[in-house]
Amino acid sequence: MQNKKVVRLRRAKKTRSKIKELFLPRLSVHRTPQHIYAQIVFPDGTIKACASTLDSEIKTECPSGGNVNAAKVVGKFIAVKAKALGIEKVAFDRSGFKYHGRIAALAEAAREHGLVF
Repeated sequence: MQNKKVVRLRRAKKTRSKIKELFLPRLSVHRTPQHIYAQIVFPDGTIKACASTLDSEIKTECPSGGNVNAAKVVGKFIAVKAKALGIEKVAFDRSGFKYHGRIAALAEAAREHGLVF
C-alpha cells in the first residue's frame, strides 16, 4: 500500500525528468499546511532566486502563510526576482502537487508578473 507522499514524489520524479530534457530553469514549488515555497533552480542544481511565506517582506503583506492570498504574493515576488536576474522563461515544477488551489494561484501570479511557462 502506497501513501500520499510516496505517490506525490513519484509524480514529481516523472515531471522533473521531462523538465531536464527542456534544459530550462525550473520554478519549483513546495507547500506545507502553514507555508508555501518557490525557487528558481537551474539545470546544474544551483538556486538563483527563492521566495516563501517565511520571508519578512512577504510576511508583512500576509500574516497567514497557508492560504491562496499568500501563494499569490509568493508568486509575485518570485517573478519579480526572476525578472531582475534576467530570467523570463521557466519550466513549472509543481513537485507532484495537483495544479489546484495554492499551486495554481502561485502559478497564475507568476505569469501575471512576467514569467513565461
